[in-house]
Amino acid sequence: MRGPDRKATRIARRLRIDQTDAEKVLWNRIRNRQVDGHKFVRQQPIENYICDFVCRERRLIIEVDGSQHNESAADAVRDRRLSEGGYRVLRFWNNEVLGNINGVLEVIQTTLLAL
Repeated sequence: MRGPDRKATRIARRLRIDQTDAEKVLWNRIRNRQVDGHKFVRQQPIENYICDFVCRERRLIIEVDGSQHNESAADAVRDRRLSEGGYRVLRFWNNEVLGNINGVLEVIQTTLLAL
């Protein structure tokens, strides 16, 4: 049996410490089962990627992106691979999270209900 990917774990731990402002705002609203009792984890390694937030039980990944992700071909490939692995990926812009957190939470809640 293959053990944990220690490099990915190290990177994920560093990313948890160095969260963006938008990630901090969203994390404070989805942690501790605040969204209809669903548990989220942050900076979770899945396949060859480290995902911002993951609800494992519903296989939902939430990514919070800045402008460097605008029309990113790599993100499209990543989303496709994660979808092929059975995950649903939601992407939000930093300014959406910071400016309309209630709308973002509503989309997350609606998606969770549909899964």
